[in-house]
Amino acid sequence: MPERAGSFGETELNSLFDAYFDRLSYFAFKLIKDRDLADDMAQEAFIKYWQMRDLVENNPVAIRNFLYTTVKNACLNSIRHEKVVSSYVSRLPGEPVAESTVMDTIITAEVLDSLWSAVQSLPEPFQKISRLAYLEGKKNQEIADELGISVNTVKKQKQKALEMLRVRLRPELMALLVFLINVRPG
Repeated sequence: MPERAGSFGETELNSLFDAYFDRLSYFAFKLIKDRDLADDMAQEAFIKYWQMRDLVENNPVAIRNFLYTTVKNACLNSIRHEKVVSSYVSRLPGEPVAESTVMDTIITAEVLDSLWSAVQSLPEPFQKISRLAYLEGKKNQEIADELGISVNTVKKQKQKALEMLRVRLRPELMALLVFLINVRPG
């Protein structure tokens, strides 16, 4: 990050985009359930940040908060607009999005990003099996068929990947991953 907000350049904006776009898009999607609109809202947050960067404190927390707040407000505006249209058409008022839902979605996006980063840091064979098993929820047999390996190899590589993830993840994220593994069949 640059020393002053005024010196913030295109390279820093690209880094910020790479770091936060997927999280912001996921966050918006969970609120509005429209992938294209969610992507647009995430992009608009970066445009708004670029236009207002001199007014935003130049530290990672302030920037992240600005981006999430911008996306949240865009989502709430979109939801309000949809409710007005829906209310006009059906004459039934809608329920607002609860603040706890917004916070839960932010936390989920951040946790998934941490898990995804840890999985991406694994060596390729373990990365692929982890992605298929833990992030896509595929069963051992499906993974074996897709990769052309035995189910036993899948099980062994999943176990080895978990051992590597244990080293890479904070204990609370590892506990969440173990919980997710136990919830999914496979």
